[in-house]
Amino acid sequence: MSELRFVRMGFGGDAVEYQEAWDEQRRVHAARFADEVPDTVLLLEHPPVYTAGRRTADNERPLDGTPVIDVDRGGKITWHGPGQLVGYPIQKLPRPVDVVAHVRRLEEALIRTCAEFGLETTRVEGRSGVWVLGDPVEQRPAIGGLSLDFDPRLQDEEFDPRMNGPEYAPSNAGQRREDRKIAAIGIRVAKGVTMHGFALNVNPDNKWFDRIIPCGIRDAGVASIAAELGRDVTIDEVLPVVERHLTDVLENAELKPREIEKASA
Repeated sequence: MSELRFVRMGFGGDAVEYQEAWDEQRRVHAARFADEVPDTVLLLEHPPVYTAGRRTADNERPLDGTPVIDVDRGGKITWHGPGQLVGYPIQKLPRPVDVVAHVRRLEEALIRTCAEFGLETTRVEGRSGVWVLGDPVEQRPAIGGLSLDFDPRLQDEEFDPRMNGPEYAPSNAGQRREDRKIAAIGIRVAKGVTMHGFALNVNPDNKWFDRIIPCGIRDAGVASIAAELGRDVTIDEVLPVVERHLTDVLENAELKPREIEKASA
């Protein structure tokens, strides 16, 4: 892979509006497709915003009518905002593109980043992103005095955690010792070039996630590096670590086209 270029677009008081970042993604995407620029990662913070991928269901959006920006990435609804490091890797990959391998590389860089801060994270089969694992179900505290065997999120398809108090809020998953996502990943590939990317929760107010069904997952929650470690961690601390691990993982990756099984005669 070619040398990776990082562009720090804006953080803190210079946080980048979502539409501005989206426009810049498309500009860089076109330039990368034309080989006018190298593989590029845009890094930034956003002001608070909800974005919905193509698979977002109506019943996963905010109940109070909070505006949501519909975007062309995969995945479902999520939140971006202060305290969250967002990265948009714009890379040219061999065709046919192996999307899963691209996602795995991003996960690996973020897992290594968390490990450098002393936080163990992992993947969860069937769910993209980076996760902090909870306790085994039988060891978790009961919710509302009820046995977890009767957890309505698992038994009632119409149960809505947004309407049932803080016991079921995604932001409180750590207190419930459940699996919780610390980094979300959603991408799009057009003309063999990637767009969108990852959002790593460094020290955000995770209560923003309580208005939605984050990533459409009802039986898990969200986490942040700062909350898991029990100490303040800033974007400034995490930014160079993420850049280093992205460089190591992406520049050293052996890129291969996706294998296509040939139909038997």
